[in-house]
Amino acid sequence: MENGNHDVRLKLTEAVFLCRLHGATLVIAKLGRLSRDAHFLLGLQKALEKSGLRFVAADMPRATEMTIGLMAASAQAERKLISDRTKAALAAAKARGTKLGTPANLTNHDLGRALGRATRVKRATTRAADLKPVIEDLRASGALSLRALAHGLNSRGIPAAGGGTWSAVQVKRVIERAEGQP
Repeated sequence: MENGNHDVRLKLTEAVFLCRLHGATLVIAKLGRLSRDAHFLLGLQKALEKSGLRFVAADMPRATEMTIGLMAASAQAERKLISDRTKAALAAAKARGTKLGTPANLTNHDLGRALGRATRVKRATTRAADLKPVIEDLRASGALSLRALAHGLNSRGIPAAGGGTWSAVQVKRVIERAEGQP
């Protein structure tokens, strides 16, 4: 998703190109999300019109050129109001002594990273424990090499952790993790 406050919109440019290529209508969800700049929006409307294309806002499917102009001006005014309110709120917070910016949140970031890692380790350990009897069964049926075990897991339709097929290295890691468990 791109920000409607910016004039350089790569995805929008790509969408317009595809509309020109297929002779399609550009459909957008909300006019205010396309842009909050009246000049940009009216310019886009004019450029599409010159190309023989049009766009439709799903929230206003019957909008005329005049309606779009009015909504564009309204969206631009709303953008200014949002900016003013945000600046005022930040200034008030700063006046109260609130520290602004990222550094206050770095401990939360580190904690989140640690919790995420612990969750991934727990998931991998549980998965290894679940796979241990399957691997033991494959070994009992003659699959001794890591490649043979990977082939056995793949032939049983058991997906690897990422959802793909098993490799020897992945099997080795699962075995090591499973053997580390009591």
